[in-house]
Amino acid sequence: MKVDKKWSRPQKYENGHALSSESHQLERVIEFENYPKSILKMPCQGFSIPAWLCKTGGKLRGIKGSVCSKCYALKGRYSFPNVKNAMQRRFDGLKNERWIEAMTVAIGGTEGSGYFRYLDSGDLQSVEMLEKIAQVARNLPHITFWLPTREYGFVAKYIKKNIFFPENLTVRLSSHMLKGEAPISLAQKYGAVASGVSETGFTCPSSSQGNKCLTCRACWSKDVPVVIYKQH
Repeated sequence: MKVDKKWSRPQKYENGHALSSESHQLERVIEFENYPKSILKMPCQGFSIPAWLCKTGGKLRGIKGSVCSKCYALKGRYSFPNVKNAMQRRFDGLKNERWIEAMTVAIGGTEGSGYFRYLDSGDLQSVEMLEKIAQVARNLPHITFWLPTREYGFVAKYIKKNIFFPENLTVRLSSHMLKGEAPISLAQKYGAVASGVSETGFTCPSSSQGNKCLTCRACWSKDVPVVIYKQH
């Protein structure tokens, strides 16, 4: 897919929305979520889909000791009907042929932090979805994207076809088990990084600073080979 250079730098926006009616139409192609900073720890916006549609995660949910057996995205605010409906609409929007264009306009026009997170709920559904995410990153080189995933197979197929990820897209392979090692070697093989979950020895500082990232951006950094999160 050819990169459209018109998205290589921020456009002119008013009140968080693109000025042209065409851009307004594009933003309506998807459900775009701006996280309430007082509720979640993210310093930026994100895009999520239903966790109950996870492929690998769906299998892991029934396995005791797996990270997905204690999935946070299947409880709390994620279980509210309005949130579930919004995530389903975002999932449905992935099928739209203008999804890449719409995401590029929406993120490029509203994200002022320079960072963006994919999939705090849900996971990759296909190689094609990963390719779409990568193209959005290419369109917006001034924003750093973080994509956590347990779909190692989709990552492997993407790399076989595309060789490498965009410089500003950090793909972080997540461990399957609570007491299992982070998949560092596998991640390095695919030009990605890794993460794990533990009750002790965690490196993510959010648990000691009000469950917020604050100034930490380790998850978005390709220079941080592994991040260990505290078990919820």
